[in-house]
Amino acid sequence: MQVDKITLQDIGLFDNEEHPGLANHLNFCKSNGGKDQLDIYLHNPLGSILNISERQQALAILIKNVEFVDAMKITNGTCLVIEKFFETSFKTIPIQISLPGAYWYLFWNKADYSLIKYSVEHLVIFVQGLKEWVRVFEKENENPVIEKLVQRIKKLVEHPELHCLNDYHKITNPQEILSLGYFFLYRYKQQTRNLLDHFYELDALYSLSKAHTNYHFTFPNWIDDTKPYLSVEQAIHPLVINAIGNTLTLSPEQNFLFLTGANMAGKSTFIKTIGIVVYLSHIGMGAPAKNIKLTVMDGLITNLNIADNIVKGESYFFNEVQRIKNTVLKINDGKKNCVLIDELFKGTNILDAMKCSIKVIEGLQKIRSSVFILSTHLYEISDQISQYNNIQFSYFETQVIEKNLNFKYQLTKGVSQDRIGYLILEREGVVDLFDNI
Repeated sequence: MQVDKITLQDIGLFDNEEHPGLANHLNFCKSNGGKDQLDIYLHNPLGSILNISERQQALAILIKNVEFVDAMKITNGTCLVIEKFFETSFKTIPIQISLPGAYWYLFWNKADYSLIKYSVEHLVIFVQGLKEWVRVFEKENENPVIEKLVQRIKKLVEHPELHCLNDYHKITNPQEILSLGYFFLYRYKQQTRNLLDHFYELDALYSLSKAHTNYHFTFPNWIDDTKPYLSVEQAIHPLVINAIGNTLTLSPEQNFLFLTGANMAGKSTFIKTIGIVVYLSHIGMGAPAKNIKLTVMDGLITNLNIADNIVKGESYFFNEVQRIKNTVLKINDGKKNCVLIDELFKGTNILDAMKCSIKVIEGLQKIRSSVFILSTHLYEISDQISQYNNIQFSYFETQVIEKNLNFKYQLTKGVSQDRIGYLILEREGVVDLFDNI
């Protein structure tokens, strides 16, 4: 699935200048390297049901064995010590060192010996931890993601010179420590770095599985079809406290949602929620909804947060037009895209915005190979587009009780005619401020 930087910013996956991104809340990695691998996963959605299903199955296996992975002694400190060990220059360790020679090395190179000893202790913990991981997970031979990692790690940790690590209590004297130090430093450096990379991959997968459990995500069910389909029940934004779930289906018959509602009613949050559900599903992890069904999308395209460009002399409205133009160019190819548009043409007057919006909606609804959600305040245009059978109409209701606002945050069939802007101006005392000037 193709996405661009604007879409990733729009759905709030990564950090921006104002807010930390959702990715921070998905990070349960034990190591910095795992976090780097997690970022790679999150930046690269998958494009086939096979690859997505394989990763989903791998996460399900990790969830089943989460207590074991939680208890693994390999920490970020262990990984950092190993990485530092390979970057440090030591007084050369002899190829074969006797016990007296080891004590001689210790006496004349105390600092080097201390660091080698400390590093070897962490290397032992690291190798032992991965050996145990292989023992637990090698029975999971039906999932290619887990099986591939098992085989790669097993091949490396079963080196004959690593058998002694099964009896950690024996590795206590300087001769054994320096012999292992020599082995890892001069003969097994690249292999150990490969093991680190494999562990980071495990760590990233572990993080996705922990996020799945922590946020009560649901694995989607995939539909193998050339026509687009998206159905979610009780979809919520994972960062909204006490969020109210909403249900939506976009099918080949009704592939366009025309969404209305007052300011603060929940339109933007709902659109971002759908974007997050679609995107995380294509990562191969679970998503914040129930009973998710969808086809693999070729692209996720958003028009949510448009800005002007003072340096280029480009207005807000001009950039809105450019984003819509680029969207049409991308989706007019018969591929399956999920297109999310929030508040079209805020950068021009209401009559111009209505005329432009009608033209855009009439054009987009012709494209049946994609699914669309478009929100607007311009409920007046609903009559002119109601003739199109593939457009469904929903809104978020706002109740006004004695000038107090009650937001339902519940998606309802129909078109909203709520106008609460002036009421908010009154409630916040702005009207009185002007009256008292």
